[in-house]
Amino acid sequence: MKLKIALGILVTASVLWSCKNDSDKTESSNEELVEMSSDKFEYKVEQFADIKILRYQIPGWENLTLKEQKLVYYLTQAGLSGRDIIWDQNYRYNLKIRKALEHIYTNYKGDKTTEDWNAFQVYLKRVWFSNGIHHHYSNAKLPAGFSSDYLKTLLTETNTPLEGEAFDVIFNDKDSKKVNQSKGVDNVLESAVNFYGPDITNADVESFYSKMKSPDPKKPLSYGLNSQLVKEDGVLKERTYKSGGLYGAAIDEIVKWLELAQGVAENKAQGDALGLLIQYYKTGDLQIWDDYNVAWTAATDGNIDYINSFIEVYNDPLGYRGSYETIVQIKDFDMSKKMSVVSKNAQWFEDNSPLMDAHKKKKVVGVTYKVVNVAGEAGDSSPSTPIGVNLPNANWIRAAVGSKSVSLGNIIEAYNKAKGSGRLKEFVNDDEEFELEEKYGQLADKLHTALHEVIGHASGQLNPGVGETKETLKNYASTLEEGRADLVGLYYLYNPKLQELGLVDDWKKVGMAAYDGYIRNGLMTQLIRLNIGDDVEEAHMRNRQWVSAWAFERGAADNVIEKITRDGKTYFNINDYEKLHEIFGELLRETQRIKSEGDYEAVQALVEGYGVKVDQALHAEVLERNKQFPSPPYSGFVNPVLEPETNEAGEITAIKVMQPVGFDKQMLSYSNTFGFLPEEN
Repeated sequence: MKLKIALGILVTASVLWSCKNDSDKTESSNEELVEMSSDKFEYKVEQFADIKILRYQIPGWENLTLKEQKLVYYLTQAGLSGRDIIWDQNYRYNLKIRKALEHIYTNYKGDKTTEDWNAFQVYLKRVWFSNGIHHHYSNAKLPAGFSSDYLKTLLTETNTPLEGEAFDVIFNDKDSKKVNQSKGVDNVLESAVNFYGPDITNADVESFYSKMKSPDPKKPLSYGLNSQLVKEDGVLKERTYKSGGLYGAAIDEIVKWLELAQGVAENKAQGDALGLLIQYYKTGDLQIWDDYNVAWTAATDGNIDYINSFIEVYNDPLGYRGSYETIVQIKDFDMSKKMSVVSKNAQWFEDNSPLMDAHKKKKVVGVTYKVVNVAGEAGDSSPSTPIGVNLPNANWIRAAVGSKSVSLGNIIEAYNKAKGSGRLKEFVNDDEEFELEEKYGQLADKLHTALHEVIGHASGQLNPGVGETKETLKNYASTLEEGRADLVGLYYLYNPKLQELGLVDDWKKVGMAAYDGYIRNGLMTQLIRLNIGDDVEEAHMRNRQWVSAWAFERGAADNVIEKITRDGKTYFNINDYEKLHEIFGELLRETQRIKSEGDYEAVQALVEGYGVKVDQALHAEVLERNKQFPSPPYSGFVNPVLEPETNEAGEITAIKVMQPVGFDKQMLSYSNTFGFLPEEN
């Protein structure tokens, strides 16, 4: 649940990646690498369209033992080995299209000074960034920016095959949304995501899974999490992701590296959990998946941890199927010590929340919180990455065993180092708001992430007999859960308890900065991510809007949040932070009620009424005001490259951290090294 290189002073290196004899793979497999010191680190790589590409450092790498470094290396290789899976999950023609575009990019010898060629390059980079032809955030199909005739010319001149639907879909209106969450449509049928056969409907999914009963109703299995649902001769059937099954070639590579990782595990609990993950990949057995999650959640010792498998369900319009993702992480000892106080006081937060008593957990168990430094990401976590993660997702495991929450410290640091203050100055109402954000905004963000992940997702309980939220709240489950966790964070960000716990020096100003930033973003600045006329589709964007819009309307009589127009520009100013705190508490109470009772009509009214439609005049104004800022609204990352050094016997003796020079080189390198799946699966 999910938040230019100065070559004159750097040592340049080049790595020849291993390449299998596969005629479908691109011809260029060299990735240019550099070794960067922390005092001369360049965070920015390049920008294009609405994307900024950044780098991140791995603080503390040199303090790890060689065995720990090997564990990190094996886990990152395992993660990258499954990279093609997310491409195929996102859309059935993604791999075919990517391979064709990459072949053109590396083999075209024609004129590269034209507008068409520039448009082609930008399109390919956007496809790389989104792991497919649909925008990573809005879910809309990416516009090509060049004609079909031009692409035909490129295909011909580079002897590249791409025809039929895979060619046509780049230019036509078919499969226009990866995930379509619109009200009143068949969400599965109208979504291009490849979790379902093209002819599968909402009714098919609901009918198929209504017949499945878990052996223990109190521990419901995550049916549908690791499979594709298709029709064969009119009969519904699952194609399971496993060794020997769907995506088996990539999964076998994942398993190979996980077995090496198990051999250098830091402790028995960590090794046992890895063993269960390996069994799960080999069998596809969802009972083993639950056993693994229980073991993984309990394995809290050690400096290294990871996320790996089919996990988050945001890309499934009905919330069943998990997208492949992986994050490998190293504990940030200093920040984790400071922030562990949040998890240690989880019961206090639960007991003092505004939830109905029946919806509060009597005993919050096993919530661990760490600030970590990312060492590598793949799948749905890369290039666009979360900033915080709370797992596992199964409600019964959270209640019985607990959960792990992490904040990705070096990712947040990279974001902060790379951003400027120009856009902030444009959209704040006055100097006081600007100064609060500058002084307290980063701390407020870190605390909100911690409270969201540790307290928010761990808070509350379902009423007896109420099914899982994916069943009761359906296509609104993800945005309701993210909004509920946001509200937990917002409620406690404006609370003296944070100062009592030693987390802040001035709880009121930190809370004010947090509230200013949330309302400003939820009602206005996040609109820079949408094209004019678009509805809000992405789950997190929806939740930020419905939380903010509901609070704005609720406080209208008392002018709690004031909409100000000055010199033709709109601003939102909070006049009463105390009252807004109460309003957030009211909405938190209601969202937990909706979840606990499985109230579909209420969640539909909340999300559709406040989270989907956009004020078109305000949207146009925001886009116009934003034109002056060259910094794109979205950022993502290239990964550092872990480069092993070996002795004559082939044993790893050291592992260096190198940085990629370019986004394109890393993407081509990944395709060559980790392209284990065929074009059609």
